[in-house]
Amino acid sequence: MSKNKGKGKAAATANSTAAPATVSTPVTLDKGGNIAIKILAKPGAKQNGITDIGLEGVGVQIAAPPSEGEANAELVKFLSKVLGLRKSDVSLDKGSRSRNKIILISKGVSTVEAIEQLLRKECDS
Repeated sequence: MSKNKGKGKAAATANSTAAPATVSTPVTLDKGGNIAIKILAKPGAKQNGITDIGLEGVGVQIAAPPSEGEANAELVKFLSKVLGLRKSDVSLDKGSRSRNKIILISKGVSTVEAIEQLLRKECDS
């Protein structure tokens, strides 16, 4: 049994040293090669827009009520327009009933740097 414990500690140590990679942006690459964007949704706004880009996520105001998935559909539509992608390449991964959401961009469609640049451009305008 002591052999297994030693291997477990070594594996845990190896994982803990590799894990503290600091993510300074809400746009990341996930394990499957897709681009993940952390979104802080603000439904019920007068117009669609990106309000801010911070470490915890991209603030997006949505001109749709948060009922029956209307705001989620509008969010996907708005982000696909801002990023210049097809709606089928942009999907809601997590947070269908939360303001904190994760949007996935299909792999091979764009790069993390290009997505960040387009989001910042929209935020500044």
